[in-house]
Amino acid sequence: MQKNDSILFSQGHIGKLTTKNRYIVAPMTRISADEDGKANARMKSYYERFAKGGFAAVITEGIYFDDQYSQGYFNQPGIESDDHIQAWKPIVQAVQTQGSTIIAQLMHAGGQSQGNRFQDETIAPSAVAPKGEQLSFYNGSGPFQTPKEMTQQDITQVKNAFVHAATSAQKAGFDGVEIHGANGYLLDQFLTDYLNKREDRYGGSIENGLTLTTEIIEAVREKVGEDFIVGIRISQGKVADSTYKWPGGEKTAQSVFSTLGKTPLSYIHVTESDATAPGFDDGTKTFTQVAKEYSLLPVIANGGLGDAVKASHLLENKYADFVSIGTSALANPDLPNRVLQGEKLDDFNPNEILMPIAKIKDSELTKEVLSHK
Repeated sequence: MQKNDSILFSQGHIGKLTTKNRYIVAPMTRISADEDGKANARMKSYYERFAKGGFAAVITEGIYFDDQYSQGYFNQPGIESDDHIQAWKPIVQAVQTQGSTIIAQLMHAGGQSQGNRFQDETIAPSAVAPKGEQLSFYNGSGPFQTPKEMTQQDITQVKNAFVHAATSAQKAGFDGVEIHGANGYLLDQFLTDYLNKREDRYGGSIENGLTLTTEIIEAVREKVGEDFIVGIRISQGKVADSTYKWPGGEKTAQSVFSTLGKTPLSYIHVTESDATAPGFDDGTKTFTQVAKEYSLLPVIANGGLGDAVKASHLLENKYADFVSIGTSALANPDLPNRVLQGEKLDDFNPNEILMPIAKIKDSELTKEVLSHK
């Protein structure tokens, strides 16, 4: 049983924003938007329940942001048009009304796209297909197609689109944006040795591969101003290659996080399968520890942290500043409230819970929302 004075329930700070506790909902792909990418009432119920359940902040599922190559899944929500902006507003307001922060995760799928209503082909740093196969769970099948290698014009378009998306998120009322640089999507592809074979300034090393990401961070910050949250999500593992580790291990991570720490980011969100396990070889520091030590920025840790004792230990040792909760939040949309009251958490059952919310009956979702006020 957790005491009410647990570090998990102390105030936190991201940029100029103060949060009521250290619990954040992790971004999770839901493919629950309308076919044209508009957010809808079902999504409003889905996100609102986490705010009612005590989470200090909610990071949305990955949102595509242009009519080119960014979309990764059919029925993925977008923020590409004015209609999209308007559709997000009631969701943002619902979360904020409950006293929670809401951050839009901006995602470009790159070569890992398996559903785009605008394009049949994909783009990536190089013409190399991602490993593994598309996720059948999200209506994909078979291997990923070989993408088109990005030209300088493509790179410029992507940077401009990220910036435009951040300003669109501001118009929709979001408290900030998270640039998706993890899990095998476009920006992570630039950091992946077997996917990035470029010989220009965006390739040749992981440090060069980070160039596009830092340019996007700088451009977004310049456009949105100092008060708007701008974060980034970083990982080693990918949707299609979950055990991948950066060549060079901890030394490479030090370089990456030191570089990110010099940018105008508000936070870094790191994700591993287990946030408390060695991040590289046996006996090494965790991925989270290295991110915190070398970036000197607020760090959100993700990976098996539904256990409050485990999560508290991470924060008490100053390895991270916040914890983001994924599958445990799906099983317990009111997880912070339950932990605060010392109540038992429901176990995660992927057969019942890990599904796009479009496949959950309206009556079940409504009942869930009402029961977790």
